Amino acid sequence: MGRIRSTPLPTYRRRAPRQAALVAGFLGGYCAGHLAAAMRRVRARRKGTPTFDETRVNGRRILQNASDAILSIDEHNVILLANPAAAAMFATSVGAMQGSPLERYIQPPVPAARTPLDYFPAGSGRAGRRATDYAVTGIRANGHLFPIEGSISSVRHDGQDIYTVILRDVSERHLVQQTLARSHDQLRQLSAALQTIREEERTHIARELHDDLGQLLASLRMDLTLLGRTVDLPEPGARLVLGMEANLLTAIASLRRIATNLRPRALDEGGLYFALQGLREDFVERHGIACTLLADESELRLDDAASTAVFRIVQEALTNVARHAQAANVLLNLYRSNDELLVTIRDDGRGIRDEDMDKAQSLGLVGMRERVWNMGGEIAISGDEPPGTRIDIVLPVAGHLV
Repeated sequence: MGRIRSTPLPTYRRRAPRQAALVAGFLGGYCAGHLAAAMRRVRARRKGTPTFDETRVNGRRILQNASDAILSIDEHNVILLANPAAAAMFATSVGAMQGSPLERYIQPPVPAARTPLDYFPAGSGRAGRRATDYAVTGIRANGHLFPIEGSISSVRHDGQDIYTVILRDVSERHLVQQTLARSHDQLRQLSAALQTIREEERTHIARELHDDLGQLLASLRMDLTLLGRTVDLPEPGARLVLGMEANLLTAIASLRRIATNLRPRALDEGGLYFALQGLREDFVERHGIACTLLADESELRLDDAASTAVFRIVQEALTNVARHAQAANVLLNLYRSNDELLVTIRDDGRGIRDEDMDKAQSLGLVGMRERVWNMGGEIAISGDEPPGTRIDIVLPVAGHLV
């Protein structure tokens, strides 16, 4: 079929039966359900068969009042019909659209778009949308580009394919999504900054406790020991000195434990492997849960940022095991494959439930995910392998090796 010149809709409506049949074919693509319902209503009222003109008039009324933008396009990418909603979407008139090439209003995804189907290629649909929805770029009359989603269907008429396209302007939704994405990125950056500040404060406090308060307590213990050796104290005084020494030893042990929880010195002095060994030993001693660490010290030589992140992830996982898992055994497996560090933490406890992972109060899991995502890694938490819970983490460490 040749090109149709741009004419107002009323003139187009009065054309020969061939054009009228073409319109009916187009309406069949979009208005089939509406026309069928209208025809059933007419039959119910008149007990007869609607004429072609009645069907066309009902279809045109539906077309004119549709809120979605609707286009009818021939196989040569020429717009045959457009409804008022389409004209409003592209900031033009129905008459201006009819007879115009489709590329004037929809940006072709490929330079040589021969048919309307080339404008809506398979796979361009957005995730979460219907399979018939495609994402394209619209062009308003003033040249402004805007995002569109739509669907396309075709009918065969008079030996040629007539395509019906239904379009929706999704500019506002895209703006909302972009705003949400920016807010999400800002929250991620804020979370990373807060974690960095928190870690720096922990390191500072741990060093202050160890270097200042720790040395003071150690000095007091030495003085107390010397006092007991140089002065011949009566029995009550000797017992008092022994009690004071025991209290000092308890205070020193508590101080070391607190400082280690804040920032293990092994991270700074020995590296990640020895810090994890100390964490494992402390976990077993405090909670009575067997814990096995499978790792190679040479594979865990990472910079301070990566070492701290991995240590905190494992520490939080063990804390969750102690609090919630009711487990008897825990396995920690860390190994490097090419430029990725693979971390697996598995216990034989009661297993985590899906609702537990989505709780707003599960701040430990949130913190683990944030640390992993800040390093550009991936984390999977599953309770599907009874008994117990399994955490699998993949961290890119190419830029963190030392």
